[in-house]
Amino acid sequence: MKSTKNRFSNGAMVTIKETGETVTILKWQYVKNMKRYSYIVKEHPGTFYFEEELEIN
Repeated sequence: MKSTKNRFSNGAMVTIKETGETVTILKWQYVKNMKRYSYIVKEHPGTFYFEEELEIN
């Protein structure tokens, strides 16, 4: 089984640091060439955020 090191899981409630908006993680993926995780949130499905742009509520 593959181990993941991402901070947030699907369905987690997080805050976007820049706006202070609370959002729900819809989907995440590892971006291999950038060596970091990206997240799509339910409230803004057309935008992705990197892990450092989000924080746990």
